[in-house]
Amino acid sequence: MKNIKYAILGIFFGIVFVKAEIISWFRIQEMFRFQRFHMYGVIGSAVVVGMISILLIKKYNARSAEGEQIQIEPKKFNKGQIYGGLMFGAGWALTGACPGPLFAQIGTGATVIIVTLLSAIAGTWFYGLIRKSCPIKQATFHLRYFVNCTVQL
Repeated sequence: MKNIKYAILGIFFGIVFVKAEIISWFRIQEMFRFQRFHMYGVIGSAVVVGMISILLIKKYNARSAEGEQIQIEPKKFNKGQIYGGLMFGAGWALTGACPGPLFAQIGTGATVIIVTLLSAIAGTWFYGLIRKSCPIKQATFHLRYFVNCTVQL
């Protein structure tokens, strides 16, 4: 019961995705075929809202719900982000789904998306198997509540 507020927020978010047609396979295909502006407008709006939010957090030294200072660390670019983005985009275009709304798609009755969900889980598991043989890079990031973690990528 402790996390019920997150479940309610997730359900609300899923309903908004469904009503806005963000999870529609057809809308996603239209976007990748450059036929409609709908998805670009949604994504662009999210980027603008995110930029304004970061600006306000920095300007007013906002604190988290727990009262802790929010610190936004500068991000370093590496070429793996390009490869990862290309792989993500290819998967998104082929399946018509990105990881966020998978459960909303399944909830609307598109049960074929279960294959996509299982494939995403299998891909994550496979990466866990081969991670040690990949070139090792150190990445420091902050988890919720700003706990410092160092992970080998």
